[in-house]
Amino acid sequence: MIVLDPDPDSPAGRIAAAHIQAPYTDEPALTTLGKQVQAITTEFENVPATSLAFLRLFCPVRPGPEAVSLTQDRIAEKLFARQQGLMTAPFQPVLNDDEMEPAFEAIGGPALLKTSRLGYDGKGQVSVESLEDLSNAFEEFGRQPCILERRLNLDLEVSVVLVRGEDGRTVTFPIAENSHVNGILDTTVVPARVPHSVAENARLAATQLARAMKYVGTMAVEFFVVGDQLLVNELAPRPHNSGHYTIDACVTDQFEQQVRALVGLPLGETTLHSPAAMVNLLGDLWLETEPRWDRALLDPGIKLHLYGKTEPRAGRKMGHITALGVAPEDALTAALAARARLL
Repeated sequence: MIVLDPDPDSPAGRIAAAHIQAPYTDEPALTTLGKQVQAITTEFENVPATSLAFLRLFCPVRPGPEAVSLTQDRIAEKLFARQQGLMTAPFQPVLNDDEMEPAFEAIGGPALLKTSRLGYDGKGQVSVESLEDLSNAFEEFGRQPCILERRLNLDLEVSVVLVRGEDGRTVTFPIAENSHVNGILDTTVVPARVPHSVAENARLAATQLARAMKYVGTMAVEFFVVGDQLLVNELAPRPHNSGHYTIDACVTDQFEQQVRALVGLPLGETTLHSPAAMVNLLGDLWLETEPRWDRALLDPGIKLHLYGKTEPRAGRKMGHITALGVAPEDALTAALAARARLL
């Protein structure tokens, strides 16, 4: 395994056979990578699609640059979902000053202004209540292309992690129920506590999107649930935070599935062993001292995963805890209690 990552202390690079430390756009570095490997994938959605297209000159790249490019632009992504007959939250593009007023008239407040590109984990979005708020937020974002999206009263958020092979076969993991804090995923509970019809519709919608994109690899599709409506929120062309529970709770985890799809192996079973809950560990936990990992592990059913990142920062995902239980609620209670014991 060879990793290309500009970070000199890349956790993946430290355990790989080789670490090419270079920007994702460095053509000589990309050439070196392309000539040394048999297939290429990405675990980070902001790798430029042009770099993936260049790498495809050397070997298979999965997912392909077309699919990744689509998910890197919120406007294109939401229009694509609507073209597939799926619903999204009401939104309007805001590409320049002249589009702000008509966009606000169409969407109204409260709303969210989101940058069209490079936004994740709560980054690149601001709440707006008025046209003045919108103008200030657009200025704050440097007048780059944005979308204005209506803020909805959500019942909950769910996600579908799926895997699609080169042959078109698609498997889905159990639907996950997600809770966010400050725009960052905080907890995931599986199976999601939603009616079977909602879970099945989410699975079918995610599969439809992957097929239409000709996607190959692991992908997550996030949905808003509002009453009986299922709204597509975002697509993530990679293994996803809400799928980390699969490492401990499923026959085959999302990362192994990514490798299977990459090299053309048959996809593995996605059966859930038992209900599970995952809680994120952010850099905030390190503000005073190293967390007490032994305290979290006082419960023998707790699984602790640390990512090897050396610099903890507020809001940075440093690891996660997974707990299994006889019911989703039991698993969530155990996972939250383990995290609370760290401090």
